[in-house]
Parts: sequence; C-alpha cells; structure tokens
Amino acid sequence: MLSGKNILITGASSGIGRQIAIDVAAKNGSAFLTGRDYQRLSEVSELISKNMQTKAPFFPADLTMEEDIMRLTESLPLLSGVVINAGIIDYTPVKYLTKEKVINVLLINFISNVLLIRRLLELRKIQASASIVFISSISARLGVPGTSIYAASKSALSAFAKVLAIELSTKRIRVNVVSPGLVATDLKEKISTIKNTQTDDSKSYPLGLGTVNNVSNQVIHLLSDKSEWMTGTDILIDGGFTLR
Repeated sequence: MLSGKNILITGASSGIGRQIAIDVAAKNGSAFLTGRDYQRLSEVSELISKNMQTKAPFFPADLTMEEDIMRLTESLPLLSGVVINAGIIDYTPVKYLTKEKVINVLLINFISNVLLIRRLLELRKIQASASIVFISSISARLGVPGTSIYAASKSALSAFAKVLAIELSTKRIRVNVVSPGLVATDLKEKISTIKNTQTDDSKSYPLGLGTVNNVSNQVIHLLSDKSEWMTGTDILIDGGFTLR
C-alpha cells in the first residue's frame, strides 16, 4: 500500500505517532521517525526493525529549535509523505494564562510545524504527488473549558493546512487534516490527571473511546494513492461524540 514511499512522522516516540510509524512500516513504507525523546524513538525504531525486518531511521530533534529543524531536514531523503503529529496539550482557564504559556503552546503545536514544512519545501524534500497529513483535534471544534490555547493552536493548524493544500495543488501534493476525539493513550491519562477528574469519558462516546489504531488507519489511507483525489479536508474521527 505504501511500497516505495518515504514517510516522515513527527512525534513518533509515543501514542498516535508511534502507531503511525509502525503501520507505515507494516504497509511496506519507509518510516523516518523524529521526536524529542531519544530513548523512546530508539525503541520504536528497534521494534520496527525486529518485527518488519526493515530499517526505520530516527532523528531526535526539538522542532522549536531552528537548528534542529535544519539538521533534521538536511538528513532526510526525498519524501512521499509527511505526518505532522508532534504537539502538547494544555488545560489552563483563560484567567490563568500567561504570555509564556501562550507562546509555548503555540510554538510547539503550530509555529514549529509550520517552519518544518516551510523548510522541507525550501529544500525540495517533498516530491510531487506526495501527501501531507496534520493531526489536529476535536478540541478545535468545541468549547471545552480550559482548552483555549490548545484549541486555538489546533484550529490554526487546520486553517494553515487548507491554504497549504491550495498552494501545493499545482504539484498535486495533497494536504489533509485528521481531527481525533479522545483516544485511549498515555496522553488521555495525563489529561485526567491535569483535570483532576475520575469521570468516565467513554460514556460521552457512542462507540467508546478511540484507539491509536483508529487514527492511524485513517492516516495510512491519506498517505496512500487511494486518497489521490482528497485534499483540503479535515476528517473528524470521534466515535459519534459530536452527535450528542
């Protein structure tokens, strides 16, 4: 399905990014991993190498640092796909926001990703007919208390993707967004801790909480040639949450 395709996955050390990297390799694609955690990246790379008998090069990088973006992009081959997954979540009521917190969330979730794509295009590392997939969030469409800056950063990413889709259409480079609802990952546990709640979030989802596989399956489809006529879309995967 992805044979012969070089795919860069950011935030590949855990959660959704980790599963996407594994599934890219499972579909015969070449996964190139990046993230801030060297040890976890190494473990994902070794797992892919062991189970799929294929290499998965990894590049530890802090994408908020321009020098790391430069070093990463210069090390990459010509890419058939890019998955922008790196990001952080933040729960802070508006009245408690600080300038530093706002800048940090926007820098990690939006600005660094924009600059990474800009650099890849500048170096002509993304080939014609490639596919770029941004991982956004259902939060960009809701008004959940405490998520203002996180939601704003994801909304900005979704808006950026639509403009990018038009600008790259002449090269038939597709740009799409996947916006998951709550997924059962380590991040979900961290969210519960931050919110200091023991509520059963799954009750709000008619089909239950999502899994990293649910999200990854959609991303793999968008990376493949089976989605060659899809661009500028923002696909909601929420197990029916917004139906309520």
